[in-house]
Amino acid sequence: MVASIATLTGALAFSAPHVGSFFSAHISEHQQIDLNRLSERSYVYDRYGNKMATLYYDQNRVAVPLENVPETVRGPILAAEDNNFFNHKGVNVKSVVRAFNANLESGGVEQGGSTITQQLVKNSITGNDQDVSRKVREATLAVELEKQMSKDEILERYLNTVYFGNGAYGVQAAAEAYFNKDVGALTWAEGSMLAALIRSPNDYDPITNPELAAERRRLVLRRLVETKRLDQQTADLSNLEPLPTRPFLPVRPNDYFVNRVQRQLRDDPRIGPRRLFEGGLRIYTTFDPLAQETAKNARNATMPNAKPDGTFDLPPDPETGQPRYGTAAVASVEPATGAVRVLVGGPEYSEATSAGKLDLTSEGTGFQAGSSFKTFVLAAAMEAGYTPNDTIDGTGPCPEIPGYEKSGVVPDNYGGSGGSVNTLAYQTITSSNCAFLRLGAIVGLDKVADMAKRLGITTEVPEQGSMPIGAREVYPLDMAVAYAAIANDGVRNAPYFVDRVEDSAGNNIFEHQAQGERVMSVQSARLITQTLALNVKQGTGERAKVSNGQPSAGKTGTSNQAYAIWFVGYTPQLATAIWMGAPTGQIALSFGGGATGGRYPAATFGKMYSEILKDQPIVQFAEPQPVKGSQYLRLAPKKSTKKPPRSGTAKPPSTTRPSAPDDDDDGGGNGNGNGGGPPVSPPGTPPR
Repeated sequence: MVASIATLTGALAFSAPHVGSFFSAHISEHQQIDLNRLSERSYVYDRYGNKMATLYYDQNRVAVPLENVPETVRGPILAAEDNNFFNHKGVNVKSVVRAFNANLESGGVEQGGSTITQQLVKNSITGNDQDVSRKVREATLAVELEKQMSKDEILERYLNTVYFGNGAYGVQAAAEAYFNKDVGALTWAEGSMLAALIRSPNDYDPITNPELAAERRRLVLRRLVETKRLDQQTADLSNLEPLPTRPFLPVRPNDYFVNRVQRQLRDDPRIGPRRLFEGGLRIYTTFDPLAQETAKNARNATMPNAKPDGTFDLPPDPETGQPRYGTAAVASVEPATGAVRVLVGGPEYSEATSAGKLDLTSEGTGFQAGSSFKTFVLAAAMEAGYTPNDTIDGTGPCPEIPGYEKSGVVPDNYGGSGGSVNTLAYQTITSSNCAFLRLGAIVGLDKVADMAKRLGITTEVPEQGSMPIGAREVYPLDMAVAYAAIANDGVRNAPYFVDRVEDSAGNNIFEHQAQGERVMSVQSARLITQTLALNVKQGTGERAKVSNGQPSAGKTGTSNQAYAIWFVGYTPQLATAIWMGAPTGQIALSFGGGATGGRYPAATFGKMYSEILKDQPIVQFAEPQPVKGSQYLRLAPKKSTKKPPRSGTAKPPSTTRPSAPDDDDDGGGNGNGNGGGPPVSPPGTPPR
C-alpha cells in the first residue's frame, strides 16, 4: 500500500487501535473502481424545440464539463471543502487524524475530515453510514481512485455529484435552482453560497434559513481571502449581495400531452422508466403550443358560462346535492403524418384532482358520438359503390329499421321532423336519422363497424340498430384520427406524440417513421370530403366556417338527451375533434337555447381554425372524379304502414337552403335526430 495509507494506518492505530480490523476489507490497489453513470434529468420539447418539461425521479441533475464551471464556483468549493485538493493523494492525513480524535472524544462521528475525493467515494460508493469502518474504507478507496482518475476528472465528477438542497444535484442544477442562471454566469457571492450549502443543505438553505446561510457564506468568502483566491474588497462586496428568496424548480409534468408522452416512453422497451427519468434524454414531440393555446382560448370563448379552468357549472346532483361540472376536450391530428398537435384533455391539468388527471380525449369510457358517427356510414356506403348523388328515404318515423323491434323504441328524426326523400349529400347536411339508419341497414352494419375500426376507432362498435346514429362511445382522439384519414385521401396514419428521442450525447435512440395505411379509396375519401365541406357551407356545421375562406369539412353530433355534443372536422392541414359534456356521467346539457354540436363545438372549431390559419395560404380540397347518374337506395321490403317512394325518384334539387343548423342538429341513442327542410344541390354542382 502507498505511503499515505501506511501513514494513515499508523495514525489510526495510535488514535484508535480497535479500528485496525477494518483494513482486512480493503480492496486491492489493482482493483478497478467503477463509478456508476450519473443520473441526469431528461427534457421534453415541443415541435419548435422549446422545452416543455423536465423529467427526473428524486435527483435533479444535468452534468456539465469542468471547463464550463467558472472559478467563481470552483474556487469557493475548493476553499471550503478541500483547499489542498491538487496536492494530496486522496486523503489528507492530518485532517483525518484530527477528525478521528474528535470523534473518539465525542463517542460518535462528529467530524469528517474528508477530501473532495473521499466525498466523491462516499456519494458514489460507500454511502453515509456514520461509523468508523465506513470512513476507513472511504479513505482507502479515495487513494485508489486517485490512481485511476486525474484530478480534473475527480473534480468534475464531484461538482456534478454533490447535493445542494432543494432537489438539486450538481452545480448546474444548483445554479438554476437558487439563481435561475447557468452555472457559467454565477458571481463570487453566488458561487460562495453554493459552497456554503455543501456542508449541510438543509441548515444553510438561504430560502428557509437566511441568517445561517448568510453567516456560512461569509465564512466561505473569508476562506477565499485566506487562501488568496479573492481579495478582501471583492469579498466585502460579495457579502452585500442579497440571498435568493425562492427556488426556481424545473418544470415538472403538469400537462395532458406530456403525461401521455411520459406513459408511452415508460412502457417502451427501448426506453423504460429508469432511462426516461435518469438517462438525460432529449425527447422531441409533435406538440404545437400555439395551436394548443388557440384551442383552449376558442373553447373557453365559445363554451357557455365557461370558467378560467375550462369548465362550466351543471345543475347539482339531484340525489346528493353535490356540484357537477362540464367541460370540453379537443384533439388535433395532422392528416399527412398522424402527428398529434393539440391535446386538451378537459379542465386545466391539476395534480391535485383526479378529474384533472383523466385525459378525456383517450381515457375513460368515451362518449356517445351522436351524428358525428354518420360519417362512417357514409364512408362504408362510398366504398360499397354508392355516391352522394344517390337518394334515400329520410322520412320519419322509421319503425322498419332492423334491431329496434324488441326495444320498444320507434326511431325518428330530430324533434319528430318529417324528413324527405333526397340525396345522401342532403341527408348528411341535414343529419337525418332515418336516412342514415336505412343507409346503415342497406350497406350492412358489419361494413360500417369495420370501416369505423379501419379509420381508427378503438372502442367497441357493436353491430346494433342504433349504431349508425352514434349511440356507442368513442374517444375524441380516435375521431380526430378517423377524420384525418379522410382528409388524407383515405390513408390513415396512426397518431403519434414523439418525433424522436436522443440520448445525452445527441445520438438518436429512435425516430418516428410514418407508416400510412390505405383504408378507403381516394375517390371515396374525396366524395366524403366534398359532402362534409357542403355541410359546413350550408348545413348543421355552418358555425365551423373559417374566417379567411379556407375550406373546411366536418360533421356535428349530439347524443341522446344532449349528454355529449360534438364537432369533428378538418382542413387539408389539420383534423380536430371537439367534444363537450360532463366527464363524470350522463348529464343532459341545457344552456337555455338548446345544446347541440352545431351550436357550440362547431363554433369552437370555427374560432380555433380562424385564428390558427389566419395568416396561412388557402389550401383547397382535392376534387373527386365526376359522378354520373344516381340510384334510389331501398331497404329490403318489410311490412310497413308507410307507402315507400317509387324507385329511382327523388324530389328535384332546390335553391333553398336547409333550415338553420342552430335550430336542428342530430342525435343518437333513441333515434331523435335532425331531418326535414328542402333538398340541396348534389355534390359537383355549386350551391346556388
